Order: sequence, then C-alpha cells, then structure tokens
Amino acid sequence: MSKHDTSDLSWDDFDEMRDPRADANGFDAVVERAIGRRGFLGGVLAFGSGAAVFGSGVLGSATSARAQAAAFDFAPIGIATDHEIHVPAGYQWKTLVRYGDPLFAEADGAYNDEPGLSVAMSDKIFGENTDGMETFEVDGRQVIVVNSEYANPKINLPAASAGTPANADEVMMLKNIQGVTVMEVSGTRDGVSVVKDSPLNRRITHETQMTMDGPAAGSDLVKTKADATGMAPKGTMNNCGSGKTLWGTYLTCEENFNGYFGTTAEKEPTAGEKRYGIGGSSRYAYEVYDERFDISKEPNEPHRHGWVTEIDPADPTSAPVKHTALGRFKHENAEMVQAADGRIVVYMGDDERGEFIYRYVSNGTWAEGQPTDGLLSDGTLYVARFNDDQTGEWLPLTPETTGMSAAEILVFARMAGSKVGATTMDRPEWIAANPLNAEVYCALTNNKNRGVKPNAGGDDTAVNGPNPRETNNYGQIVRWMPSGEDHGSDDFAWDLYVMAGNPTVYDNAYAGSPNVTEGNMFNSPDGMAFDSKGMLWIQTDGDDSNEGEFAGQGNNQMLVGNPETGEIARFLTAPNGAEVTGLCWSLDRKTAFVGIQHPGGSWPDGAGKPRSAIIAVWREDGATVG
Repeated sequence: MSKHDTSDLSWDDFDEMRDPRADANGFDAVVERAIGRRGFLGGVLAFGSGAAVFGSGVLGSATSARAQAAAFDFAPIGIATDHEIHVPAGYQWKTLVRYGDPLFAEADGAYNDEPGLSVAMSDKIFGENTDGMETFEVDGRQVIVVNSEYANPKINLPAASAGTPANADEVMMLKNIQGVTVMEVSGTRDGVSVVKDSPLNRRITHETQMTMDGPAAGSDLVKTKADATGMAPKGTMNNCGSGKTLWGTYLTCEENFNGYFGTTAEKEPTAGEKRYGIGGSSRYAYEVYDERFDISKEPNEPHRHGWVTEIDPADPTSAPVKHTALGRFKHENAEMVQAADGRIVVYMGDDERGEFIYRYVSNGTWAEGQPTDGLLSDGTLYVARFNDDQTGEWLPLTPETTGMSAAEILVFARMAGSKVGATTMDRPEWIAANPLNAEVYCALTNNKNRGVKPNAGGDDTAVNGPNPRETNNYGQIVRWMPSGEDHGSDDFAWDLYVMAGNPTVYDNAYAGSPNVTEGNMFNSPDGMAFDSKGMLWIQTDGDDSNEGEFAGQGNNQMLVGNPETGEIARFLTAPNGAEVTGLCWSLDRKTAFVGIQHPGGSWPDGAGKPRSAIIAVWREDGATVG
C-alpha cells in the first residue's frame, strides 16, 4: 500500500489506523451495572413505549396514547446475499439517480467508466456515495437535498492513477464529486425522475464559498492565510447524516473531515490534532496538491471543518452557513426538535468509538413565521451523562464548567466533553426523535475493540449501561425520554430499544434482546428516521459476510420498528457490499427515497463499475409508504 493508498479502508478502519480507540467505553459499564441492579429484563431492555422506564411515571397516559403506532403494512422479507435490491410483495422500486448522472444538460454523457469525469463536468453531475437526505417543497416544486459523503478513488479516477490522484486536476475532480446535491424531483412511482436544468439544482463541494457564525467564528482558532477574518471558510466535506430545520432549510453534517488533511513536513501533532485524528498523510493526497489541506502550512484549516452546516434549498445563490455553536466533532446527523417554551433543540452524535452524544439548546425561542436569526448561533452546547439507575443529565459546556474559552469549547468539543465527565459511547450515529412522543433514539453502531485502552482523551471506556457488551460487533439502539416530556429539560430517563445480535449463534447477550429473532436479526444499526405514523426506520452498515457470528444476517438492510410494541420487521435488503443510508419521503408520502452507498458487484446497471445511487420505493396500490 502506498503512502496515500488508503482507499480500501472503511472510514472506521482509517480512523483506527490513525487514531486507535479504546475497546471499552463508559456507557458499557453503565449498562452492565444497570443490568446487575435490575436483571437482564428488569428495565434496561424495554420493548415498547409502555414498558420499563416508560411505565414508571416518566411519561403520562396521554403521551402513551399519542404514541400508538400503526401495525406493519407489509409482509417482512428474508435476508439476501446477492447484488440486487429486494422489497416486500406489493412494493416496487426503481433507480432515481446514480453517481455521475447529469443535473444539467451540459453534463449529458459526462460520466463514463474509463477514464472518468472531466474536471469541468464533475460539479454538474450527481455526487458519489449518497448519504443523508431530506425533502423540501419550494414554490410548489419537490426538492431533495442529499449528501455525497466520500469518494472511491479506485472507481472515480482513471485506472492509471491506481486509486491515488496523480495531479491537481484529479484532486479537484474528487473535491467536486463530494459534498451536497440540491435537485428538483418530479413525477410519481415509476415515473419519478430528476428535473434536469431546474433553476434549483445545485452542487455544493469542497470548494464552495461559505460563511461561519457563532462564538468560534472569527476567533484566532479558525483564521488562515487565505481568510484572516476567520469568517469565510471554503467547502463542506465528508457529509454524512443530515437534518431539517423547523423553518425549512437543510442541515448537512461534516463527519470524518480529519481524513482530508495531511502534512508534507515533519510535524509534532498538537493535543487537538491527536484528539481529532489529524496528522500523517491524508486519504486522498489533497495536501500534496493544495496547501490548504497541509497542516504544516495551514494548521487552522481543520478547525474550519467538522461543523453542522445550513443550506437554503430555496435560494441557489445563498452561501451555506457553518454553525459553530453546535460544536465541532464527527457529526453523524442533526435532529431538530423544540422545547416546551419554544427554544430550539438539536441532538447530535459524534461517530467514533469512545465519543459522546451532544445537545444544543438555543437561547432564543421560535414560532412559525418568526425570524430565525441567532437560533443556531446563540445557545448552549451540552453533552450527555448516562447513570446506572437509568437516569441521565445534560452537562453544559461553558467556560465555568470546562475552564476553556467559548471558542475553545466549540472547536475542541470532544476535549470539553471529557472535562465534564460525559459518558463515552459505542459510535453514536443517527439520532431520531419520535414525532408522536417525547422520546429520542440513537443508533450505537458497534465497538469491535472494547476493553483495552481509553479514548484519545484518556476517558474511561469500560462496559456501561447503554453499551453493555464487550467486543460489541452487533450494536444497539438507546432511547431516552426527557423529564416532563420537554426536550428543554436537563434530565432524562433511558433504556435500550433493541440490542442487535444473532440468536442462531448465541444463547447469551450476544443473541440480542428478545425483540431480535431469526427472522429479523441484523447488525450495526446506523441510519434512522421516523415516518409520519411514528414508526422507526432502521438502516444498517455492518458486516454482510453472512459468515461466523454474522451467519444468517445477509446483506445490509432497512427495517421498521414499532416503538409501542418493540417489534421489528425487515423491509428492504441492499446489494452485497452496500450500506443502506439516507431516507426521506416524497411530499405526498407515497414514495420513499433510499440511499444505496458503495455497492459491490455491478449494481445498479448490471455491467461495468458499481455506482452509488438513490432508489425510489412505492406501493403498487398507490397507498402511502410511511
């Protein structure tokens, strides 16, 4: 493997190579102690909104009634191990858009298997490796905004480059096929398609000019040679999960930004660089051809990435805004809700082993039609602590609690979280809030190396409550309920909605919770979203070898969970090698749009190189899907 050839590594393995993390975390110890207090089924594992903690008075009867969810309206499907898409009987699917498809007529025919895209057309096509996405209505038009998380250089670059950019043009092409796509979509069911040349179509890349707001904007920590003001960063990168504001804009979340930065000179990493895994060679050799990504020349440039960034899909001329008040870390998604008093609340996970779950609460309040100024720039960032007795609290990250300045807290949010004693987690990924109930779910994807060393900040990562198993290759979903059914409350109760596992291989905790059966088992929950009926859709990004401890689990999949009963049913299976990630619905709720990332084989075309894509899924009878 060459100095820069890390293209075959997953992002998790890349981080492990650069910044090895502990095999244990604090949440595991909390769960283990909680189970010891109450017994395996004594409250830590709850299989419905009326069980365990929910039945202890945390939620009232009125809330429980609102949480009643409809039964599954499909026949669950079995696993698959092939390179196709499978959906239930009575449903159909089609490819909506693939990597390389034109968003503008001038890019017709721009994509080809070899030698690849030209630089001139690379920001006029649908981007690579689709991830989080949301649907919007703009003046009667249906618009989807979708992330393109990362590149696959061995597929995206000419074969002669062997997966490593050979010149500045190839680096620019990789920059352009990542980021965010804004596109108009029209039609229904088998006629749904992207509207080419729509005035709303837009690509936002690693080179797009942006702005910053919040306490870290303009601070010395984010100033560079090219931007002495510290207010005008360029680019959004490694856009993983997403969010939607209550006022109709898109939140894109920058996750593994550290992999884009390297150094061309010997440099001792700072404490901040160590905690965020920055140093050595980058993943795509950006630093070789662009000094903006060379930390020996621009040490503050990484501080300008790792933020939640707001995009207005209704205004193609608007500059995206990086909201520093929401903290800098490896954001998975941003789930916005509202406190009882009208304040804005955003829940966020930091997707790395041994890191934390965060919450932002605005100082200002909002109601429909009111101005939104300051709502995502003036507030307090909190980090979660989970206790053995299935309670928890949000710990404020302030100069008083951390001994850090306001800018330092936000730029180095991980270090601030360590200072206040937050609970370390098993890769907290997507967070989803139930629209019918005051409860929030977080996918803790897995932790394959628990039990050896602390995280990069020295925090204890032993087995704890929400992370109850050593060598956790399956993952789990934790759920919390804010006190008083108010997302603005600083206290909450928690339980586990599901522990993924394999009951055909194990008869202990690794079999999973009782709502995991031979017919619905899965590993590594990742993406999550609630539909309008209060059903939880779960997408996986795990081991699809179908061997050993994963025997019988097949390809990655999308399942539907009933929060009221705890039941889970498999709805879709992806091509082998693919991750299922990103989910949104058409405005009439009759079509579900699902992201298929890094497929293996030759999906979706049956010949040539595989291409990530978004598919549309609908019911043959024309009824709603979710």
